[in-house]
Amino acid sequence: MQDGSHSIVSNGVLAFLAAQAAELTQWRRALHAMPETAFEERRTSAFVAEKLESFGLAVHRGLAGTGLVATLKGRGGEGPAIGLRADMDALDIHEATNLPWRSDTPGKMHACGHDGHMTMLLGAAGHLSRNPDFAGTVHFIFQPAEENEGGGKVMVEQGLFDLFPMQAVYGLHNWPNAPFGTFLGRPGPMFAAFDIFEVKVIGRGAHAAMPQRGIDPVLAASLIVAQLQSVVARSVSPQEAAVVTVTQIHGGDTWNVIPDEVVLRGTARTFTAQVRDLVEERFRAIVEGVCAAQGARAEIRYERRYPALVNHGAEFDAALAAARATAGDRVIADFEPIMAAEDFAYMLEAVPGAYLCLASGPGPNLHNAQYDFNDELLPVGASYWVNLVHSLLPVADPAP
Repeated sequence: MQDGSHSIVSNGVLAFLAAQAAELTQWRRALHAMPETAFEERRTSAFVAEKLESFGLAVHRGLAGTGLVATLKGRGGEGPAIGLRADMDALDIHEATNLPWRSDTPGKMHACGHDGHMTMLLGAAGHLSRNPDFAGTVHFIFQPAEENEGGGKVMVEQGLFDLFPMQAVYGLHNWPNAPFGTFLGRPGPMFAAFDIFEVKVIGRGAHAAMPQRGIDPVLAASLIVAQLQSVVARSVSPQEAAVVTVTQIHGGDTWNVIPDEVVLRGTARTFTAQVRDLVEERFRAIVEGVCAAQGARAEIRYERRYPALVNHGAEFDAALAAARATAGDRVIADFEPIMAAEDFAYMLEAVPGAYLCLASGPGPNLHNAQYDFNDELLPVGASYWVNLVHSLLPVADPAP
């Protein structure tokens, strides 16, 4: 939904940023048209750096290859340092919107709103650089490779928090199909840990009419897929949450040949370390047990990707306060946990902080070829960032 489908939310949306909505929209659509995937965000990084430098900010380049950090010190004197993070990468999806600002790169598109996330943070950086009425330091973090490849982890490993010490770090993500302008979050685990697996089921090929002469990996793989459903249904406590999903099955080339092998791939999602360990343990036991019973064998690759994203208590409360200052009562503080993953989790493992979602109203879901960021959300998100900075880094009252 674009162009006047919603009104600006509340008095917490700063008048300057509301007036800048058209310019923010131009930036967002320019970024949307130049999608780049993990660690290849060179045009995107250059665009963002040029904007930051035009605000008078020095830009540190090169963390995780294309990552950027710009630093702004308030004129209110010494105070804490905080980080505000936006993700930059696009997805390997062929855009189907046919919008004037659609992707200029076939097979790649901004289908998760990272173009909007960057623009909201740029809007806040521009406003704060012109009005640095706070005490302390703000680091504007633009991170590559959030989708699958762990750019947040790479930034941390390459010294993000050593080069830019900070007491807390914050993130924000758009969320379609919830009431426009509503902030959504929860304390503790909010996004799931993300693991992937690949199983090569190795049997012995044979003529399909004479299966007794082979070891059928198709049958073994089918039994594995069925039995993996028992991990969540019968091994994980009903009070816990987990998902085990097989997303790929590959094997065989023709109708009358039992193949030598079949490959299964998929993902597992959990919220706690204990359940994560349990799911992997049961996964391996089922795969190996089924293969043994069928006379086949298995080669297993089980790879732990992102940890669960866990909001810290005090920082989550601070984020909620800034959300309420922006959107009034349009704040949901007990939003349901999300089984998707988010590599901001790596930053929250290293430094206290919090992550919220900002609802964009009705429209296609994230990671959909028809998705486009709702530009009316841009002043709302930018104002949230500014309100967060002012609440966390207030200028001290003069002595009486």
